Amino acid sequence: METIQKEKVKLTAKVVSQEALTDDICSMWIQADEIAKAAKPGQFISVYTKDKSKVLPRPISLCEVDKEQGRLRIVYRVVGAGTREFSAYQAGDDIEIMGPLGNGFPLKEKKAFLIGGGIGIPPMLELAKNLNCEKQMVLGYRDVLFLNKEFEQYGKVYVATEDGSAGTKGNVIDAIKANGLEADVIYACGPTPMLRALKAYAAENGIECWLSLEEKMACGIGACLACVCKSKDIDEHSHVHNKRICKDGPVFAAEEVEL
Repeated sequence: METIQKEKVKLTAKVVSQEALTDDICSMWIQADEIAKAAKPGQFISVYTKDKSKVLPRPISLCEVDKEQGRLRIVYRVVGAGTREFSAYQAGDDIEIMGPLGNGFPLKEKKAFLIGGGIGIPPMLELAKNLNCEKQMVLGYRDVLFLNKEFEQYGKVYVATEDGSAGTKGNVIDAIKANGLEADVIYACGPTPMLRALKAYAAENGIECWLSLEEKMACGIGACLACVCKSKDIDEHSHVHNKRICKDGPVFAAEEVEL
């Protein structure tokens, strides 16, 4: 095992189990005691393919953390060769990972919206487990639902679908308005258009807002500057108005970043 820095390690872990949640979304539990011990809601891991021609890892958010058993759960969409390889892993297989990476969500004791869109839904589950407050989960899908039943043990779940096949037809803000929901803080992860709309909604309604940004990453540790976003403040590393999503984020206060 190679130690990267305190509380961040690169190691060969073991797959505990894997199942398909939909045609293209998989759920995998990984035995990784050292990473699980340090992981926080909103952080992610880098997962390395066994194909040596592909040097860069795939960043995947943590869906659940079982600190007692030293396990991590990732829920990911199969979109390319790397994730297709991961989807074929079975219990007992080796999997090379690095983590925990990123900063995670601040845990506030306020009435909260937990908002996830698409593959931004999984990291909200570990947050739901850890927040000690009244929680309302608002989950946005194209059509096929996943994980929604697992959120129900932590609070009321509201669903929005683009095609109207379940819940409110439209997006997560449509679901908030249709159900007359209110909150004091927003936590959100999902595609940029959704986050941009939530940032504006939070500003208009005076709501504290924390956004987990999705971005293609390369190194995952802030060295390569491949995953920068525009920021209000000057970055100490690059000396421009940028933030490194993998290192400074992926979670930011909404007012910190430009989307």
